[in-house]
Amino acid sequence: MSRLLIVDGHAYAYRAFYAIRELRAPDGKPTNAIYGFVKMLEKMRAAVQPTHLLVVWDGGLSPARVSAWPAYKAQRPEMPADLRPQFDGISAYLAAAGVAEFCEPDCEADDVIASLARREAAAGRMTVIASADKDFMQLVSDRIGLLNPGDAAGTIWTDENVRAKTGVAPAQVADWLALMGDAVDNIPGVPGVGPKTAAKLLQEFGGLAEIYRRLDEVKPERLRNALREAAGAVQRNLALVHLPDVPVALPAEALVPRPVQREKLAGLLQAWGFRGLLAALAAEPVERQQNLI
Repeated sequence: MSRLLIVDGHAYAYRAFYAIRELRAPDGKPTNAIYGFVKMLEKMRAAVQPTHLLVVWDGGLSPARVSAWPAYKAQRPEMPADLRPQFDGISAYLAAAGVAEFCEPDCEADDVIASLARREAAAGRMTVIASADKDFMQLVSDRIGLLNPGDAAGTIWTDENVRAKTGVAPAQVADWLALMGDAVDNIPGVPGVGPKTAAKLLQEFGGLAEIYRRLDEVKPERLRNALREAAGAVQRNLALVHLPDVPVALPAEALVPRPVQREKLAGLLQAWGFRGLLAALAAEPVERQQNLI
C-alpha cells in the first residue's frame, strides 16, 4: 500500500540536539543535531517503509493564532546557538539523500502537516505523522497514524492508542485541549480542569457545544462556575488548537524519494566525521542506495 511518512522537522532536530549533548566535526563545528536527526530518520524509514517521504519545517508562528492570543508560544526560549547552524547541514543531507523537505513562510509546520495528511489520506494513501505534538492526535483515523519519538516500541498510533492516552476519541481531542489548555504552547485552560476532568466532561456530554448547552447539568458547582467564567477563553483555545487546511503547493509525486547522490552524500559524511554512516554507504549495493537515509 502507498504510504507517506511526514516528519515534523524542527521537533526532531531539537530532540536530536538534546539527546546527543556533544558531537563535533573535525573542523570543530557542532554536528550532534545532524547526526541524531539522520539516525532517527533512518530508524523511522526502516520501521514505516514509506513509498513517499517529506520533512516539514516551521515557517514561523501563525499570524492568526498570535492575533487571537499574543502570548501564544511566547514563553519558548531562543534557539540554542549551536543548533541554529545545523539546520543547513540537515537540509544538505536531505538533498543528497533524495528526501523532500518543505517550508511555508509564516505558516506553522503543524498546519502544513495536517493539510498534507488529510489530502493524501483522502487520495487513499496511508499517512504516518512522526511527531510528539499532541495536537496531531485529532487527525488520527483509519488512514492517518502517529509515530511518537517518545514511544520506544515504535508503535504507529491508531484510534485505540489515542483513546488510551487521552480518554477521548480523536474527533474530541481539539475540545479536550481547549478545556485543559496546553502549557507547551502557552495556552491556559479552564482553572481546575486537567486531562482527566476534561476527558470525563467529554465522555459525559460528547463535545464542547453540548457541555455549554447543558452547563446547568455540570457538577460540582465549582466546575460549572469555572466553565462559565472561561467560556470565551475555551472558544479561543479551540481556534488555537484546531489544525486548519492551508494551501500546500506540493504535488504527491514530489514526495517520492529520489536516488541518493552518492558522491555528494559521502562528501558530507566525511566532512562531519560520521565514519560509521560513511562505511554503511560504501558497503551498500548501488541498486539499493535509493533506500538509504
